[in-house]
Amino acid sequence: MQLARVVGTVVSTTKSEKIMGLKMLLVKPIDIETFEEKGNILVAFDAVGAGEGEVVMIVSGSSSRQTVLTENKPSDTAIIAIIDYVDYRNKRIFSKFEPENKPKKE
Repeated sequence: MQLARVVGTVVSTTKSEKIMGLKMLLVKPIDIETFEEKGNILVAFDAVGAGEGEVVMIVSGSSSRQTVLTENKPSDTAIIAIIDYVDYRNKRIFSKFEPENKPKKE
């Protein structure tokens, strides 16, 4: 499992029948120690209704096929939770309810 931030969406009108109806989002992993985005952007199937800017939990490999929406689907990464807050070493390092954590409007 890995924390990540939703950074975009993927739209595909032509796709395999097995993934019809699945929402695809772009996610960027987060380093838990610095809470900064790191690594490559990934495409993940959304199993929980996440939106752009939200911090989410992602799983990959066979774990990504363990949700009701992704079971028996050709999935390598899935969003399985939307994170409300993270406490690390007795300190709150993220809260989606704090204004500084809201996605910035461009």
